[in-house]
Amino acid sequence: MVTFALPVLAEESLVIRALPLFEELLQLDTAVFESFNHCENSEKLQEHAGYFSADVEFYHDTGGVTWDRETMIANTSQYACGNYTRQLVAASFNVSPIKDFGAITKGEHIFCQTKTKVCEGKAEFVMVWKNTGDKWQITRVLSYGHRDNR
Repeated sequence: MVTFALPVLAEESLVIRALPLFEELLQLDTAVFESFNHCENSEKLQEHAGYFSADVEFYHDTGGVTWDRETMIANTSQYACGNYTRQLVAASFNVSPIKDFGAITKGEHIFCQTKTKVCEGKAEFVMVWKNTGDKWQITRVLSYGHRDNR
């Protein structure tokens, strides 16, 4: 097992965090947005939907709040699919475990116009992931700080 050390304020010591959790959540993030980036295909849209719990809460600073997967996916289909794609800013990705629940991922992402490939939007995100034992599901999403990608 490979581990890395991160300095944290926990009795002024270093906490060792296992790299496998980071890698697992990074792979999940990649899969979520691979399906998002191709969601004009109905199978990919359904695959994308499967990463979210039925009662997911999605908070978007310019789009408002959705309180369930059905509404969130309808919005994704209407406003995102075929119009733009998402790219993770890899160095920004961070994972924090939540005891007896799952993990929080956060980072920064860039949005690119599908037709022109121009990447003009940037935003921050936070996702709360629940580990049910046999799979991970996103229960909360914060997407905020939308701005020009400069």
